[in-house]
Amino acid sequence: MALAAAAGNQLLPVTPLLGVVAAVLLAAAVAVAGWGLLGHGHAVLRAGLRAAAQLAAVALVITWVVGSLWWSALFVLLMFAVAVRTAGRRLTADPQWVRAAVPIGAGVLPVLGLLLGVGLLPPKGLSVIPVAGILIGGALTATSLAGRRALDELRQRHGEVEAAFALGFEERDARLEICRTAAATSLVPALDQTRTVGLVTLPGAFVGMLLGGASPVQAGAVQLFVLVALLAVESVAVVVVLELVARGLLGASRPGAVG
Repeated sequence: MALAAAAGNQLLPVTPLLGVVAAVLLAAAVAVAGWGLLGHGHAVLRAGLRAAAQLAAVALVITWVVGSLWWSALFVLLMFAVAVRTAGRRLTADPQWVRAAVPIGAGVLPVLGLLLGVGLLPPKGLSVIPVAGILIGGALTATSLAGRRALDELRQRHGEVEAAFALGFEERDARLEICRTAAATSLVPALDQTRTVGLVTLPGAFVGMLLGGASPVQAGAVQLFVLVALLAVESVAVVVVLELVARGLLGASRPGAVG
């Protein structure tokens, strides 16, 4: 009975009060970032405002887009392009930022193709768009974090890289030896989320399915699949972006910060 009652209600009531509270929380985040001298106060504000504008735009077009598989595919392609630009510009200011498409695509495309190929994911916009968005978001995060950490490690330990060259290491091997461990830590958030699911957090897919009327078993199965798929996608993205960085193909001149 409680589950049925919850399914008929919203997780959060969409009222003017929700907007006011969201604005207050954003202002608090900006203030704390500024007070703590984190250097990201303006970035926090821009991110919050962009999120509001982008979600409003998506809300206006999503019901129309999901009605056509072709338009849904274009929407997924748009999400992919934005992810590539976001991750790539985090790593370099050069035109080579487009190479961020390689790790993101290498992680997402096989998993998405497998789901469609075996019939687990219906070829419908309402199914493809949210799943693709989750996978692309995970690949974006992994690519950005792994790439930045690898580049920072290479810059800080430049002397060790040169020493490895002197010992006869190939350039790729020397760089990988120095930056692989640091870049691998970008998988920690996904690992922690998977390890603690149900104990610390109840992820969005799980809660959304429960509120939509699914059984706890169905919601749990779908959420488990999402978490495992994200681990696969992010692992591939980390390995591929490491290879690009090690070969000097990505991030040679990353600026200190990109908004």
